[in-house]
Amino acid sequence: MAVLSPDDYRRAAGYRRSGPARRLSAGPVPVVQALTAMDINSEELRQFMTAGRTSAAGVAVNEKVALRNSSFFRACNLIASSIGMLPTHLHRRLADGTTEKAKNHPLYRVLHKRPNAYQTAFEFKSYMQFVALLDGNAYGLIIRGPRGIRQIVPLPRGAVEPDLSDSWELTFRYTRKTGGTVILPARDVFHFRHPLTRDGLKGVSLLDMAVDTIGLAAAVTKALGRLAGKGMMAGGSLETDETLGEESIRLLRESLAENHSGAENAGDWLILEEGLTAKPFANPKDSQSDETRKRQDEELARFTDVPRPLLMMDETSWGTGIRELGLFLVTYCLTKWFVAWEQAIERSCFTEAEQDADELYVKFNDGALLRGSLKEQAEFFSKALGNNAAWMEPNEVRANFELNPHPDGVGLPKGAASSSSTTKDDPEDE
Repeated sequence: MAVLSPDDYRRAAGYRRSGPARRLSAGPVPVVQALTAMDINSEELRQFMTAGRTSAAGVAVNEKVALRNSSFFRACNLIASSIGMLPTHLHRRLADGTTEKAKNHPLYRVLHKRPNAYQTAFEFKSYMQFVALLDGNAYGLIIRGPRGIRQIVPLPRGAVEPDLSDSWELTFRYTRKTGGTVILPARDVFHFRHPLTRDGLKGVSLLDMAVDTIGLAAAVTKALGRLAGKGMMAGGSLETDETLGEESIRLLRESLAENHSGAENAGDWLILEEGLTAKPFANPKDSQSDETRKRQDEELARFTDVPRPLLMMDETSWGTGIRELGLFLVTYCLTKWFVAWEQAIERSCFTEAEQDADELYVKFNDGALLRGSLKEQAEFFSKALGNNAAWMEPNEVRANFELNPHPDGVGLPKGAASSSSTTKDDPEDE
């Protein structure tokens, strides 16, 4: 726990000592009202340290500023929750070429049900995915038991740093909350990162990549907020070279309130007297703030790979378009994250012998995201069970709808026997 003195705050702000009396110079000295004690891994300190991520618009972009942007929040929430809700299974390849779920392996339960003592599989995967989006990297401590991996516990954000030695040995430097550093071997750390990396070790952070886009959007929002709170909201002015008396002004004000206020009178024209001339003011739309904000939403869609309509923008398509958007999301956004998860688990959680044997593998069940409407599913499974070219068994179809297997549902459907035409040699024809 560190407590900074007033001089420490001044030095951090760029002040320096000068002169024989060692007087602090460089402008007026700020008055420190209070000191805040922060743990080395506290959220407050991390926010303070990342406040220097300044955008081209002059706005300091940190995590709170980014998540207040509805498009950025929507994109991160969509990706993280989609990854979290999909089942993750550990499979085993058998000698006869078939596969099975490796339910007797200790890692199966960790991935599918309970990664640690306080998180569900959904919570764990959603959290790790969300952190990887914001920071570029998410780390977990692997806890082993007599039979293998028992838990994967997320490590505090900003407390882990990967290090590759000159002999190509990977370790992780972990800074404890209570202070001090621990060097963890690679086998004890689950490292999940963004697919893009600039050094081969750490993934890139969306906050770093989209800082200008988020900063400009925040600046526009702040400007609109100031306009609504303190700006001139009048629609225009009435001007005349004549001098109007108090009674004329009162009648004019009453006429405007009675005949031209309210939504039903929007766009009406005034009939002016006393030589009055109407001059409208510029409105917020004239400053193209809406267009600017929409452009930033488009930029965030590019950074996150989420289709624009799924960010709840105004051109959302319905009907068959929604299914195509879902396919777009899976194909161009989520698939790379599926592969990143599967290979990160295999790299960090498989033993060297298991990796060499190539029998175990991890697979996300993305079928739930690719399912269409009931009509489309019925057409698909009808073709899958077709008599001439069947590739699915009835019990496999039932399993897709969480139905129990049927005794007669084993084996591929066979084509119906063709009936032979009757001939004149048939005794009954005589």
